[in-house]
Parts: sequence; C-alpha cells; structure tokens
Amino acid sequence: MSTSENKTSLLKKLIAVVLGFGPGIFAIGYTIGTGSVTSMIVAGSKFGMQLLWVLLLSCLFSGILMFVYGNYALITGETALYGFKKHLKFGKVLAILIIIGITFGQWNSLMGILGISSNIIYEILVINFGGISEFKYGTVLTIAIIIISIFYGLMMVGKYTFFEKILIIFVSIMGLSFIISLFFVQPLPIDVVKGLIPTIPEVPGGKMLVAAFVGTTMAAATFLSRPLFVKGKGWTIANLNQQRKDSITAAILIFIISGTIMAVSCGALFHQGKVVTQVLDMANTLEPVAGKLAVTIFFFGALSAGLSSIFPCLLIAPLLVADYQSGELDTNSRQFRIITAIACLVALIGPILGSNPIEIQILSQVFNVFVLPLVVLCIILMVNNKRLMKGYKTSLLINIGLFSALVFSCLISYNGILALIDYF
Repeated sequence: MSTSENKTSLLKKLIAVVLGFGPGIFAIGYTIGTGSVTSMIVAGSKFGMQLLWVLLLSCLFSGILMFVYGNYALITGETALYGFKKHLKFGKVLAILIIIGITFGQWNSLMGILGISSNIIYEILVINFGGISEFKYGTVLTIAIIIISIFYGLMMVGKYTFFEKILIIFVSIMGLSFIISLFFVQPLPIDVVKGLIPTIPEVPGGKMLVAAFVGTTMAAATFLSRPLFVKGKGWTIANLNQQRKDSITAAILIFIISGTIMAVSCGALFHQGKVVTQVLDMANTLEPVAGKLAVTIFFFGALSAGLSSIFPCLLIAPLLVADYQSGELDTNSRQFRIITAIACLVALIGPILGSNPIEIQILSQVFNVFVLPLVVLCIILMVNNKRLMKGYKTSLLINIGLFSALVFSCLISYNGILALIDYF
C-alpha cells in the first residue's frame, strides 16, 4: 500500500471515529460553552491550576451520572422526568421544579453565550474593518440577530442526526483549537500537581468561581437530556456497553478540553500576575506571550465553544417539556417551534440591553447548581428500584459514586448560596 493510500485510510478511520461519537457530543456541547471557557480562563489567570481538583471531581461525577441516566433509559424504555412523574412520590412537583430550575439557568446562559459569541465575531471584524468600531452596539446586536436566526432555521430541520453532525464539527474545532493553543504556552508541572489538592481560594469571588465551575461542568441539563438523546440515537438495551463507553469518553474529553483552557491561561498569565475577566481580554494578554497565531487559534476555539452550546441550550426547554409529557421529543411539532422561538427571543435580551455577558454567564452557572442535588437524588431512587430496573442491579461502586455526587452537589449548592450572598 502506498503512502498516500495509508494517509487516506487513516483519515477515513479518524472521520469514522469522530462521526461514530454518540449522545456524548451533546454533553460536551452543553458543558463547554463560552461561559465554561470564561470560567477556566479567569481561574487559570487568577489562581493558576488551583481549581483543577474541582474540575476533576465534576467530570468524574458527570461521567457516572451520564452513564446511570443512559442506562435507566435503555433498561426501562423511559426518559427521566417522565419516570420521576410516574414512579416517585410528589414526582409531578419535583419534575416541574426541575424543568423551571434548569430552563431558567440554561436560558440565562444562552443570553451570555450569544452576547460573547457576537462580541468575538465583532472583534474579528474590527481587525479587518476598523471603521465599524464606532458602531459597536448596533454591530454586535445585528450579529446576534443573524446568529440566533440561523440557529433557529437549523433547529427547524428537526432531526437528531443533523444536530449531532453540526455539534461534532463545532466541538472538534473547539477541542483542536485549545489543544494547539497549549503548545504555545504551557503550565509548570508542579502547578498541575498542586491543583489536584482540594483548596478554595480565600479571595473575593473564590466561592463564586467554584460554584460556577461545577454549574458548568456538572450540569443537570446534561444528565436529564441524555435519555432523550440516547433514544434519538436509536439505541436499545443491546447498546448498554456502547452507552457506557460513550459516557466515559464524554467525561474524559470534557476534562481534557476544560483543563487545557485553564492550563493555557495559567501558563500565559498566572505567573506574570495578569488577570483576565473576559474571553476577549485574552487577545491583549496572550498576544505578547504567544503571538497573533495563538490568539487567532484560541479565538476560533472560544467561538466554536459558544456556537456548540447554542444548539443544546435552545433544545433544553422543549426537550424537558416533552420528557415530562410523554418521554418522546417531536422536533417537528408546533410546541417545539414555539418554545425554541421564545428561547431565541430570550437569548437576544442581553445583546439588546447591551449588558455584560460575562456576568450573566457566571451567575447563570451558579444558579445551575441549585437544582443539581434534586436531579442526583431522583435518579438514585429510580435506579435502585429493582422492579423498575427489571432485574438489572446497580453496582455498589456506582452507588458509592452516586451518593458521593449527591454529597458533593449539596456542598457546592451551599457554597453557591454563600457566593450569591457575598455578590449581592
């Protein structure tokens, strides 16, 4: 076989692996958006790798919860909220509270994502067309309207496989961009080791950042949506092993990509005492260290992170409502079109008001942690119901992981309350 044929064969295998990635791609889309990128950059510039342990625990528990929620769907044939409503005492009330809590957090996040993505595109345009800098508000708002209109049009295509392919493109660009950026600036190995020792920065905003970290990397929306995406993929009980691998892969990739962003910020800025408060600030601070190429690559990664999150955030409300009603998501229904249209209008509130999308983003991530203990507790009750699980027993190790996740989520929620009290 010739060298060119070998290269073609390798490329085909790589594409097949990427396209073979399952519902975990939505987990990455939900988890790593511009808010997550911002949190990692701010943490890396302020505290180095000190919060790496929070990221590690969040990704570990995320992997367990994705696995458990996916297994529940494949074994019972039911989705999460529909199952809560049907089988748990006060299940209807719990399910409605979860829908309200997650939708509030995700729609707030959507405002921040659209605002940041629009600002990134605006900054790229200013580099080439300096004259538009006098019309920043109008330009950013116009870009936001165009972005959300395009995404609403794509949503109307209404097929799971289509959403999945679009997300694969954005997530692949995002991951590669951040990993390439790491080659330009690298953290000290000792910083990475120290980051695995649990400590909370005793500075203003330290608690807020810890809560935001968990809110973005251990997102309740990721787990609740998984049964519907697993069903949308066409998986059945015969795909239990594939579902497990998909959960593990998603959790590992979330940790690698998020950790890489933090490491880039730490390596470039922390030891120089430069603090970043916005994604766009990265351009001014990273360029003298790594040059324009690194900045361009990093910007593409940040933009891809934002765009990859818009799809899942628009999907979450109609998905949860459909889950509660019947456990089936009809992307061609009138209900789906109306709810996604409302979400698009909500997303434009931030750009219309001209508010700082970073603050919206961080706050929305903190609010996400409050519904998390409820989401963990409900699935613990469901997967340990022998009758419901049709003879499939949840292992001791998984139960230890679930109860640890419950304790962790309660501690982080308490930490989030303290953070909000300090903030307001």
